[in-house]
Amino acid sequence: MTELSNSSTERALWGRQHRSSGERSWVLPAAGCVSAGCYLAAVVGANWTSTYHVLAMGTLVIPVGACVAGAAFTARDVVHEALGARGALAAIAAGTLLSAAVATPRIALASATAFLLSELADSWLYRRWRRRGHVPAIAGSNLGGLIVDSIVFVPCAFGSLALLPGQLAGKALATAAAVAFALGMSRRREARS
Repeated sequence: MTELSNSSTERALWGRQHRSSGERSWVLPAAGCVSAGCYLAAVVGANWTSTYHVLAMGTLVIPVGACVAGAAFTARDVVHEALGARGALAAIAAGTLLSAAVATPRIALASATAFLLSELADSWLYRRWRRRGHVPAIAGSNLGGLIVDSIVFVPCAFGSLALLPGQLAGKALATAAAVAFALGMSRRREARS
C-alpha cells in the first residue's frame, strides 16, 4: 500500500490514506480511536458519578464527577493531538449527546450545556497554547475549561453556587494530576534524547 498525499489536517483527522486495489480508503489511527473512547468514557463517568457520588473533605463537598470531568478535559486534549481540531469537535459533539443521555434530566441538561461550552473553551485554549508545549497547553486549557464548566454546571444542576468550591477543587485536582503526568512524560522523553 502506498501513502497518497493529502493535507496535514486530513492526516491528523483521518490518519493515512492508502491505496488498495486502486481505491482510496481512510484509516483512522488507533491512537485516535483509543483516545476518543477514553474521552467518551470519561464523559459518561463524570455524569454518572455527579449524580450519585460525593467526597467530603471537612466542609468541602467534592462531587466525584468533578474529578472525572477534570480528567475529561485532559482526555479531550489527547483527542485533539491524535485526531486534530475536527476530531476534537466531533468528540465534543458526541460527548454533549452522551451528557444529555446518561444522567437525571436536570443534571443532563446542566451537564450538556456546561460540557459543550467548557469543552469548546478548552479546545480553543488548547489550540492557542499548544505551540508553548504539551504541559502549558494542558494546564492552561484545563484551567479555562474547568472554570467555565463549573460556573455553568453548578447553578443549572443544583440551583445555587454552594457546590462551586467543591466542583472547582475536584476539577483542579484532576488537572494537577494530568499536568504532573504530562510533565513526568516530558522529562522522561528529554532524558531519553
